[in-house]
Amino acid sequence: MKIKNLNVAKLKDVIIEDKKISAIYLKLKSVLSKHKQNNSFAVAVSGGPDSMALAFLSNLLANETKYKTYFLLVDHGIRANSAKEALQVKKLLKKNGINLQVLRNRKKISKNIQKTARDLRYELLIEFCRKNRVTSLLTAHHKDDQVETFLIRLSRGSGVEGLSSMSQSTNLGYGIKLIRPFLEFKKSELKHISNKVFTKTIRDPSNKNRKFLRTNIRELTRILESRGLNFDQIIRSINNISSTKEAINFYVNRSLKKFVKFKKKETVLDLKMFKKEPQEVKFKIINRIVKNRALSYYPPRSQKVLNLISRFEAKNPKKCTLGGCIFERKKNLLHVTREF
Repeated sequence: MKIKNLNVAKLKDVIIEDKKISAIYLKLKSVLSKHKQNNSFAVAVSGGPDSMALAFLSNLLANETKYKTYFLLVDHGIRANSAKEALQVKKLLKKNGINLQVLRNRKKISKNIQKTARDLRYELLIEFCRKNRVTSLLTAHHKDDQVETFLIRLSRGSGVEGLSSMSQSTNLGYGIKLIRPFLEFKKSELKHISNKVFTKTIRDPSNKNRKFLRTNIRELTRILESRGLNFDQIIRSINNISSTKEAINFYVNRSLKKFVKFKKKETVLDLKMFKKEPQEVKFKIINRIVKNRALSYYPPRSQKVLNLISRFEAKNPKKCTLGGCIFERKKNLLHVTREF
């Protein structure tokens, strides 16, 4: 049965009757109850079935709990039809009583398109959250995303940090947390909700573009799954790697206190003490510095970090840039400032 233009009470009845939707709704309710002291959430919407499912369930929960909830879509402006697609999503949500706000990117995106678009998306979402005093940003990341990201990073030779799983809650800076309530559900389960609630969803044509690595990995996972690949087993491996990451983080935090000073305008690292650390700890220290100074959600590529470490340990460059930061060696100290 299609659900269309029903009031909140009727929608809730339908959810209770559908065990699949009910389980996902209860999970969302449970996750957000941990952050309910804020009573204010922002929901990132793209128009795809997973984010539309999140928008629908979040709105239902907002009506039940009186949470103040904003629904946001970032129009990157990369494609000619992007503004039209954003309007279509807005109309689809409006039919279900959801008010979508469109945030338009004004910066030109020409290089490293997917990464740049992703970074700008978070930049605009965080800016909105700061202005409106929202401290929780919800995204519809799911189990399939976990597996795809793992395989992408595996293909790039990532270490423990890159191969570990997404966490349910991540600090974005500025007192804002990124919350992923759907990590234990598959995309097909979220699609089930969207198919039942909305007449259609918006498909991003870039998802079929073979020039993007994620598109090829997504196709590969479909083939592997059809031949017996068990997503749950991969997720178990990812979680095991995450346990290793937690152990390493203990030593990283201890080392940061010993020889890294986070000042107002720069971060200063003692290279002599840094050299004594294991490679994985060094890697994570540089990542932590970059994320702290550049206020970026995603760390730089692992190979670029390793190259930077090798160069400075060999006393090769005096100055270089990485991840929006400037690294400059002065005797035995490495000074890191934000690149503007």
